[in-house]
Amino acid sequence: MPGCLAALWAFSRRTPWLPRARAWWEDTLLMARLVRRGWVRFVRDAHGTAGFLARDGARIHALYVHPRARGQGLGRALLEDAKAGADRLELWVVHANASARRFYAAQGFEEVLCSQGLGNDENLPDVLMVWHRPQGQMP
Repeated sequence: MPGCLAALWAFSRRTPWLPRARAWWEDTLLMARLVRRGWVRFVRDAHGTAGFLARDGARIHALYVHPRARGQGLGRALLEDAKAGADRLELWVVHANASARRFYAAQGFEEVLCSQGLGNDENLPDVLMVWHRPQGQMP
C-alpha cells in the first residue's frame, strides 16, 4: 500500500493545476478500503511498487504509475490486464490532463461525455472515456 500511495502522490502532490482534494490520511484510508475490497492490481520494479490500477467491475477508479517507471509500458500492462477480464471499461479523467487522455485514447478508449466535474473530488471538468472489446474478439 505505501508504494501505491507514493505513485498517487507523485502525481497528485506535484501537479500544479490539480487542487489537493484530500489530506494524506484520507488518501491512506481510501487506499486501504480499495485494497481490502480487492480492487487494486499493482506492478513492481526493482525499487518496489511502480504503479497500480483500482477497478470495480467496468469502472476504473484510478491508474497511476510512479514517475521513475513511466514510459516502460507498465500503465499499458495494467490496462491490458483489466481488459482481459472485461467487455467494457470506463473511467473519468480530468479534462486538463491531456497526456492521460492521449494515453487512454491510444489504448482504445473513446471520449463519450464531458462534465463540469461535479462528481469528482477536485471539482474540475472531466471526461468519461469508454473502451469496448472489439466485436468478435474473445476475452
